[in-house]
This record gives sequence, structure tokens and C-alpha cells, in this order.
Amino acid sequence: MTNPAERLVDLLDLEQIEVNIFRGRSPQESLQRVFGGQVAGQALVAAGRTTDGERPVHSLHAYFLYPGIPGVPIVYQVERVRDGRSFTTRRVTAVQRGRTIFNLTASFHRPEEGGFEHQLPPVREVPDPESLPTVAQEVGEHLGALPEALERMARRQPFDIRYVDRLRWNTEDIKDSEPRSAVWMRAVGPLGDDPLVHTCALTYASDMTLLDAVRIPVEPLYGPRGFDMASLDHAMWFHRPFRADEWLLYDQESPIAVGGRGLARGRIYDLQGRLLVTVVQEGLFRRIER
Repeated sequence: MTNPAERLVDLLDLEQIEVNIFRGRSPQESLQRVFGGQVAGQALVAAGRTTDGERPVHSLHAYFLYPGIPGVPIVYQVERVRDGRSFTTRRVTAVQRGRTIFNLTASFHRPEEGGFEHQLPPVREVPDPESLPTVAQEVGEHLGALPEALERMARRQPFDIRYVDRLRWNTEDIKDSEPRSAVWMRAVGPLGDDPLVHTCALTYASDMTLLDAVRIPVEPLYGPRGFDMASLDHAMWFHRPFRADEWLLYDQESPIAVGGRGLARGRIYDLQGRLLVTVVQEGLFRRIER
């Protein structure tokens, strides 16, 4: 049986059914809707497949319009907006059962020397990723044993996620918490050497924990949920090359939550503290009526 990293690579390997049209699988999962990171990652693959492969993606901007249906294939239609001397622009529409569920605009830039560089250093010192427990280990430690459903989910997870701050389990744990979170993450196995695969895999992972920062002041990350949440839009800027199968620090914060929407932003660093990617996302939050 293939491991979760191989399954992720397979999930991102779209079927080309016309010059600018691709079809992606949507696994049958026990979820209400298709995971947003999957749709964003597949859409970026479709965009990248219509370029010459010599220009890495430098930014993407996307909107989640309707929830995707698990188990139903998604068709990605690519519009070739621009092929300039330095930049290439693509617009992608994701369609499922005749309805547009997602759209994305991606820009690709020919590598060039800028003449100068700078970056702000990481906000805080964090423990080494190997010194931290996996999410499954932390949940199992707290509960005494990992429930069967969570164990099955952990085995399918394509990314190893390790929270820098231990998981909060009750209202006392979240008392006076700031809307911040940080995780180390990497694919659970090799992803090959195609830079587009690594970029799309990280796009997939960028949607996994970002909205945690919005929730932290109001409810524990694990246990009964008081709020339902859904991604509204997602933007990423890719600054430097990276490998998604090596350890990356995802430092996340929420500057504001108001009117049923929460804004979250994240910065992704490598082990040397170099800023690789910047992410911004807005999510919808609604109280679950019981």
C-alpha cells in the first residue's frame, strides 16, 4: 500500500482531458466537504501544467465559492491570461457537477536577480521539531489511547504536524491565550524532485492549521467544537525555493475576528530561519447550535 505522501503526489497528478482542461480526483472521505487545501493544490497544478515550467509560481489568490462534494471528480478549466517576458498569469475555475466551486489566479515569475535582499527575522524562538510530539502522540497521551477513528485519520495524513505550543484541551488552557499558533510540518515521505509538486503540496498543507489562530482564544483545538468554520479566500506569496518534505515552521496569527469572519496570516520558514512563503486567509465562523 502506498504511503500518505505518495497518495498526495497521486492526488496532485491531474488527468489532462483537453488543452486547458484537467480532471482531479476527490477522495471519498468522512467529511462534509472537500478539504480546501486539496482544491487549491490541484488548481495550482492545473495552472502550472499550462506554463513552460521555467517560471516558478510567486503568488496565488483564491476564493472558495461552494463546498466540494467528497468522492466526485473536480474539473479544472485554465484560462491563459498572460504570457509576458517576465510574468505568466493563469486563471483557474474548479467545476463540480456543473457548478463553479472555486477559482484561483496564479502568477509565475522568471527568476532574476533583484540587486538586494532583506527579511525580518522569525518572531520567536521555537523548539526543534524532532523534540515535539506528533499530533497523534499528543492526543493519545492525553486520552490514554488514540481512538480508532483518529488512528485511521492519522495513518492517512500526508503531513507530519507538530504544534510548538502543546494542544489546549479545556477552557482553563485557553484562558488569556493570544490568537497565535505555530506548527512544524513536513510531508511524511519523499515527494520527488518536481518543484511544482512541492509548491502544490505546501499549498495543500497551508490550509490545514491556519484558522487555528482565530479559534485559540475561544475554544480548545481538540474536543467538542463550539464553532463551525470554513475558508472563504486564500492568498500565498512564494519567496524562495523549498522542499515540502523537509521541516518547515508555520508561524500563524489572527490580527482580527469580527462579524462572523476571522483573518489569519502565516509565515513559513525553513530550519535556518529563512522566510519562504507568506499566507493570508479569511474564514467564516458560525456557532454550532446543539
